[in-house]
Amino acid sequence: MMRNIVGLIAALVIGAGAHAATLAELSNTDAAGGLKQALNEGSIAAVAKLGVENGFFGNPKVKIPLPPSIQRVEGALRAIGMRRQADELVLTMNRAAEAAVPEAKQLLVEAVKKMSVQDAKGILTGGDTAATEYFKRTTQGELTKRFLPIVKKTTDRVGLAQQYNSLAGQGAAIGLIKEDQATIEGYVTTKALDGLYYMIAEQEKAFRQNPLGASSDLVKKVFGAIR
Repeated sequence: MMRNIVGLIAALVIGAGAHAATLAELSNTDAAGGLKQALNEGSIAAVAKLGVENGFFGNPKVKIPLPPSIQRVEGALRAIGMRRQADELVLTMNRAAEAAVPEAKQLLVEAVKKMSVQDAKGILTGGDTAATEYFKRTTQGELTKRFLPIVKKTTDRVGLAQQYNSLAGQGAAIGLIKEDQATIEGYVTTKALDGLYYMIAEQEKAFRQNPLGASSDLVKKVFGAIR
């Protein structure tokens, strides 16, 4: 059951002799422990960067734009004097995401604790975002449930959001608008999760590409061996 994780990794990277030799020196405990520390650090850092004022709004890589259906008529809205309302909606959507993201911290930590040996093997030998994909599989459904009411509470205060929900709901019913864009809160929740997983992926890539930048010696040891 507890086959040596390092042995599997060494076999997969046997072409890189020096790396394989280094990996072989790691124990199961070190390999799994280093991985879990890295995932904890990376996910918590991602939440910390996003779950503050301007975490989304001030970051062009994750800033949430108007829904596509509004973007198509954005020029017209601004032309008829609704520029302020459009800007208010963009700001509110991003503020809603910033308010919701801290809810992710506990679930991400729990996902790391529940990680199986097989999960760890797949992540250690996977691509640059293997850990991020693990988080998506294990947390996306529950995070959607937790984010939605927080996002809705914030966006409900904006008149244009309520108008959008009324019209978009009708559009979704006849197939003109995608289901995940049928409400502002649904759209923002999806985009907030996209932003969260994007930031986690960035943290993961950083660990893999520069292990010495990690704060833990064990994380440096494990990811340094993989490289």
